[in-house]
Amino acid sequence: MEAPGWMSKVTHKTVKTNGINMHVVELGTGPTVLLLHGFPEFWYSWRYQIPALADAGFHVVAPDLRGYGETDAPKDPSLYTTLHIVGDVVGMLDALGETEPVFVVAHDWGAVIGWDLCLFRPDRVKAIVGISVPYAPTMPGPSSLQLHTAQLGEGFYQNRFQEPGRAERDFAKTGTKMTLMKFLYAGAREIFIAPPHQELMESIAPPPSQPSWITDFDIDYYTKELERSGWTGGLNYYRNMDKTHELKAPWLKAKLTTTALFVAGSEDITLKHPSSKDYIYKGLKTYVFNLKDIVVLDGGHFIQQEQGDQLNKVLIAFFLDHTA
Repeated sequence: MEAPGWMSKVTHKTVKTNGINMHVVELGTGPTVLLLHGFPEFWYSWRYQIPALADAGFHVVAPDLRGYGETDAPKDPSLYTTLHIVGDVVGMLDALGETEPVFVVAHDWGAVIGWDLCLFRPDRVKAIVGISVPYAPTMPGPSSLQLHTAQLGEGFYQNRFQEPGRAERDFAKTGTKMTLMKFLYAGAREIFIAPPHQELMESIAPPPSQPSWITDFDIDYYTKELERSGWTGGLNYYRNMDKTHELKAPWLKAKLTTTALFVAGSEDITLKHPSSKDYIYKGLKTYVFNLKDIVVLDGGHFIQQEQGDQLNKVLIAFFLDHTA
């Protein structure tokens, strides 16, 4: 299958920022929309949004975050806190000459980075759409990793990602393509918890069919990029969850003032798990003062791919409402 036609129109750049080289894809002119991807993805996970936003009159900027795609992946695993990644993003915006606040669309780990961008540098963000992962302030006591592992057990996927090399060996044994498909299919609607004495990928059944929102070209392109870049960079975000919690002590219980929208899929574990659902509907507004709405689309965790057209309508309407 051939590449989508719009891919020949994008501009690929490499900019120096915060001690690394960052790969950035751009398309369109107008107010800037920054797209921040999650795990296990890269800029191409926004394939449904990039051409649509550009056609709607926006300048789209979609980087590969630190450790992903064609962006550098530092060997030191301690260099993947959210403070590092936000620093990368700010430096990238400077390198691109972005002097005005930008719109941000951020999914999964990208949402964590996007919310922290609003926390650390609210002057750089005009409005944010967080997808799948809501803003959660740093609180006194255990980190989110420690809390989730205590609740869900040793087999909880974030805990299994902590040991250097363990997940990498598991993914290598499963194969890049099948590991990717398990994440995109099962991960769209399930929370990964491996039973004792079994590795994570071994515990997840292969997808019964290829999702309609993933083409053969998409799978091959994802697989090629992941085989080239490896998994360690993305896994290092998880391996720094406790360190990030420690470094964010100055922002304990901090509230955001940035104009925001939260979007999630109806089958995303974020909305299926009672405690997180309760927080989204009853607590999120407390910590995101300017939260305009909570939008639920029919789908799972990878809603920007599963419901690309529907999400695009939401994004374009929201940004047009907040374009001066």
